[in-house]
Order: sequence, then C-alpha cells, then structure tokens
Amino acid sequence: MTPLPPFLGYRYQFRAAVACPVFSISLSISMHKIIIGHICDAVAVAKILNATLVIPHLEVNPVWKDSSSFVDIFDVDHFIDVLKDDISIVKELPDEFSWSTREYYATAIRATRIKTAPVHASANWYLENVSPILQSYEIAAIAPFSHRLAFDNLPMDIQRLRCKVNFKALIFVPHIRALGDALVNRLRYPPGQTEALGTNYLRQIPKAEEKQGPGKFVVLHLRFDKDMAAHSACDFGGGKAEKLALAKYRQVIWQGRVLNSQFTDEELRNQGRCPLTPEEIGLLLAALGFDNNTRLYLASHKVYGGEARISTLRKLFPLMEDKKSLASAEERAQIKGKASLLAAVDYYVSMHSDIFVSASPGNMHNAMVGHRTYGNMKTIRPNMALLGQLFLNKNMSWSEFQQAVVEGHKNRQGQIRIRKPKQSIYTYPAPDCMCRT
Repeated sequence: MTPLPPFLGYRYQFRAAVACPVFSISLSISMHKIIIGHICDAVAVAKILNATLVIPHLEVNPVWKDSSSFVDIFDVDHFIDVLKDDISIVKELPDEFSWSTREYYATAIRATRIKTAPVHASANWYLENVSPILQSYEIAAIAPFSHRLAFDNLPMDIQRLRCKVNFKALIFVPHIRALGDALVNRLRYPPGQTEALGTNYLRQIPKAEEKQGPGKFVVLHLRFDKDMAAHSACDFGGGKAEKLALAKYRQVIWQGRVLNSQFTDEELRNQGRCPLTPEEIGLLLAALGFDNNTRLYLASHKVYGGEARISTLRKLFPLMEDKKSLASAEERAQIKGKASLLAAVDYYVSMHSDIFVSASPGNMHNAMVGHRTYGNMKTIRPNMALLGQLFLNKNMSWSEFQQAVVEGHKNRQGQIRIRKPKQSIYTYPAPDCMCRT
C-alpha cells in the first residue's frame, strides 16, 4: 500500500495542518461569503508540498452562526474523485496525528503550527518554511490561511489545478442541487403569469409579444444587509435614528476599524463605496431596459429594513421571487436557518440564470463573475462610482439618467477581461483557466 504524503490542516480563517505523508486542512471560511477560493488554494498548497489533503473543517462563523460542515455543503465523493490524479485526499485526519490538533493541546500553540504565512505567499515560501516542519513531524498546521497563496509567478500546472478545483471539483451536495433545479424550473415555467403592472419607468410588453417555451430570468444579488450597511458608513436616507443605530452597530462589530467613516456621504458615493439600495438597483435595471415583465430572483440574506426597504423594487418588478415564494417550508426544511446552505442554493440558481446582477461588489459577486466568465454567461457589473454621482444629481431627468447609465455600462455586461497582476484567478479566470485563441 502506497504511504500517504504529508498532512496539512487548516481551520476556518483557514488553518492548515500538513504532515509528511498528509496535508490536512481545516478551514475557517464562510460559505455564506462564498470564499471557496481558499479551498482551491489549500489544494494547490498540498500539491506544492506533495502532501495529503484532509477534507476541510469549517469553524462556526461568528456573525452567521452556521455550524454547517464541508460535507453538508459540498459533494465530498465528487471532490475526491475529480482530484484523485492530482493529490491524495482523506476525509478525516488519521488518529495517529490527533496529537497535533488544537483540541489535543487545548490551545492553538503547538510545534506543528505555522502562523507566519504572509498574505499571498509564494510557492517557495511554503517549500522553505513548511517542508521542514513536515519532515520533522509529518504534519504541520498553518493558521491563519485566508489569502495565503499568491496569484502570480506560480507554475502553470498549479494555476490549472486551482481552476480545476474551482470549476470542476467543488459542486454542492445533491439536495442543494435538487432544490436549486426546482427553483430554476419554477422560474422558467411559472404556474401562472402575473399581470404586468405599469410604472413611470418600465415599458409595457403586450402579451402577444411574450415568447413561448421556457422563460428567462435574472438573478439579483441584493447585498444590503445590516453588516454591509454599517460597514459602508454611508447614509441610506433613514434619518438620524438610522445613522445612530448603524454607527452603534459599526462600533460594536468593528471597534472603530471602518475607515470609510472618515469620509462624508457625498465623498463615499463619488468614490463608488456605497452599496446600492434596493430602490437604486431597481432604477439601474429599469434604465438598462428591464421591464415589468422581467422575472427576477432575489438572492439575498436578510435585507436591512425588511420588506419596507424592498417595496419599491417589488413595485418596479412585480414578478420578483425568492426561495420562500418559490419553495414550500417542507422543501426548505434542510436549509432553514443555515446561512451557508441558503447561500449555496442562491449560488446554484445564480449559475443557471440568464443574467446575474450584484448590487455591490463582494465575495459572492467576485466568485460569480469568475464562474460565469468561465461559462461564457452574462453578468452585469454596476458602475458604482458613476451611479453614486448620478444619484447625487437631483436635477437629472429620467432620459438623461437612462442615457448615462446605458453609456456607463456598455463594457460591464459579461465581456471577458484578462486578469491583471495580483488580481484573483477566481474572479478573472482568463487566461489561466481558459483556452488561449
């Protein structure tokens, strides 16, 4: 029997343990944030070190409080099978290495732990600093691990392995895919067409023009939860009470580490640093030509302000759906209260939509842009700086606003963009992950 190469393990912030015969990983990554790139990097580092990868352990996210494990989210057997010719993978850390775990020591301090991995470290850094630990102990722990592997100056086979993990090896568990397929089917074949409602901005489409067969739908990732609103330090029109509430929440969560709060609201908007509100993203979509017959799927966690905040968006797009409106409580039972699984369903539906739009840049936006670029699918990237300036102009007519929006988004609708130095291979998969022409 061929012995396993060393172990490397990470813990969600991404901590890793590697052993000469095994590379065990326990990750601190939040699936709700879709930080799957860290898993891809873990596989890449295992390959660099010729180590065995242990299926990652995900720590409970302090904000979302979701205890979902790797096996609850991803199809482990598929993951192992796709990568079997690239690296050795085991589902659990072998008992003989239990002495290296944090639980065994009751602290994070142990000889096998490496906590000096620099952000975007090179392959040579791992060979020079982790390999000696592997040779001495046959296992090493790297914590933290988030963003600990460079995107540049790596061998092409390592880059392609990262792509393979991201786009081929990581798929969701069967029940997530089944629910996602059901939602997509109900979006494409709605049980009954809701009568189109008129607005000042959306043109009516006569029923005679409605296409036959499967319908099209747009996924909107409405990134407007309380954390996002507070972290941005922007003014969202809720008056003094809202400002005070967000400022208090910001201080409790980030203890003064939000640099945006040093700028005025106008400065932040001019710089494109304010997340779009539901009302603003609705006006963007309307200006781009989406009408009130557009079937919209809302991929979001809790929207700050609740239904009152999205009521205007719903009036603009009455055919707006989400998980609750499309699936019964029984169908949603397995994902109820689990932010990671809820996000996984939204991600799956987003990958099967005709168009994806994210209200603001972020982890899911970045992952989706890369995944849909790889699949040659349309994704609209809002021009945040332009929109911030337009919404500050209270004297602009609708036709002027619409013209400015259309002009400012001509090159932001899914065109392939070549990755620049230091940019993520997962957001910009060309040319590393795609065939050259």
